[in-house]
Amino acid sequence: MATFFFCGIGGIGMSAIALYLKKTGHIVLGSDRSFDQNQNIKMKKYLEQAGIILFPQNGTSISPYINTFVVSTAVETHIPDVQKAKELQLNIKTRAQILAEIFDKYFGIAIAGTSGKTTTTAMVGHILFETQHHPVMINGGISQNTYNNNPPSNLLLDGDEICVIEADESDGSINQYTPDIAVLTNISLDHKPLDEIKPLFYNFLNRARKGIVLNADDRNSMDLHVDHPNIITFSVSGNENATLKAADISQQGTAISFNLNGMPTTLPFIGIHNLENALAAIGTCLHLGISISESVSALQTFLGVQRRLTLIGKPNDICIFDDYAHNPAKLKAALNSVRSFSKRIFAVYQPHGFGPLRLMKDELIQTLSNVLDDQIEWIMLPVFYAGGTTQKDISSADIIAPLQQQGKRAVEIKTRDEVLAYLKKRTCPGDTVLVMGARDSSLTTFAQQISGKLQEV
Repeated sequence: MATFFFCGIGGIGMSAIALYLKKTGHIVLGSDRSFDQNQNIKMKKYLEQAGIILFPQNGTSISPYINTFVVSTAVETHIPDVQKAKELQLNIKTRAQILAEIFDKYFGIAIAGTSGKTTTTAMVGHILFETQHHPVMINGGISQNTYNNNPPSNLLLDGDEICVIEADESDGSINQYTPDIAVLTNISLDHKPLDEIKPLFYNFLNRARKGIVLNADDRNSMDLHVDHPNIITFSVSGNENATLKAADISQQGTAISFNLNGMPTTLPFIGIHNLENALAAIGTCLHLGISISESVSALQTFLGVQRRLTLIGKPNDICIFDDYAHNPAKLKAALNSVRSFSKRIFAVYQPHGFGPLRLMKDELIQTLSNVLDDQIEWIMLPVFYAGGTTQKDISSADIIAPLQQQGKRAVEIKTRDEVLAYLKKRTCPGDTVLVMGARDSSLTTFAQQISGKLQEV
C-alpha cells in the first residue's frame, strides 16, 4: 500500500486513475482548484464517497509521507502544492506516467484519435464486460451504464487481465503507452498541428504488439502507411477493402440502421460518428476473438458517455443536447447528427481555450462556412478560461465576424443569462438546442438550465 497525492484530481483523466488506485488498496489524497472555487462539486462528492481525502490547493497538505505526487499537465508549476512537493523532493510523476505503469500490468488496449476515443473506449469496455471478459477500463469520460452495482463512472474495475484506456495525444502523453492492441479512430486538427500529431500516432501504432484498428475512411490515418501483420479496418463509406463495412445507413430517430458486412443491423445511437466509434470497438474486440454478432448484441445495452450527445430534456418538444464537441470535426459531426429530426438547430458553443481557438481559427471558420445553413443558428459564448497564464489575443468575435459577412446566422452572446433569454424568445416545438464545449463541467448544468427555461410557460 502506497500513498498518492493527485494535484488536479478533479480532471476527468486524473480522477479515473485516482479511483483505480483507491479501489486497489492504496491511500489517495488530492486537491483541485475547481473544488476550491466551489465548482465541479459532483466530482468532488464522488471522490469523497470513494474514500479519497481532498484538501485545499494551498500547499499545506503536502508532506514527506506522500510516496508519489501525481500532477496533471493542466496544473501550472508555480502553484503551492507543486512548489511544496518540489521543496520536499517528493517522487513527482505525471498522470500519463502513472497510467502507463498501471497499463503495463495488463493485456493493454489503447484507444487513440482526435475524435471519438472516449466513446470508443467506453464501448470496448462495455462489450468486454457484457461478454464476461472482466476488463479494467480507465476513461476520459463517464459511462452512463452501471457496472457491478456501482454508479456511472470513468472507471470500470471488473478483473485483472485486460485493461482499456483512452490514450491522449494533446499533451504528448500517448508516447507513454505500449499497447497490445492499438486503435486509431481518426486524425484531425485539435490541440496540435497535423504535422506534430501524425508522428505521435505513427509511433503509437508501431508499438502495438498484437494488433491495430484503423479507420479506412480517414485519409490522415491511412496515409501513415503503418506496416503490421494484423490490422483490422472499418468503413462507413463503402470502402470495399475494409474489414468491417457499413452500408445503406439510415438514421431513424435515436437509432441507426445499416448493413454490416451484409448483415442487417440496428444500434441505439445517434450519428455517423457514433457508428464509426461502434465499428472501431467491434474491430477491437475481433482481435480478442469476440464475434461481430456478440459485439453488436452487447452494444444494444450501451447507454453512451456523459456529454456525448446526451439528451438533457425535451421541454415543449424542444430537444436539449449536451455534447463535448470542441474541434471542427466534432462540431460538424454533432450538428449533422441531429439534423434529421430537428426542425431548426440552435448550436451554443463555448470555445475551450484561447490556445486551441487560435490554432483552430481558420479551419473552424471554414468548417462552419460549409456546415451552417438556414436550419442552423450558431451562438458563441466567450472563450472558457480555467486560470493560469495564457495569451488572450483571440475571441469568439473573431469567428463570428467572418461568418456574419458570409450571411450566416451566427451571433456572439456574452453571458449565459442572455443566451437563456435569446433561446426562450426564438425556439419552437420541433427545434433542437445543442450545447457544445470541452473542459468546463458547468456546461451540463447550463444545458439543464436551458431545459428548465424552455419548460416555463
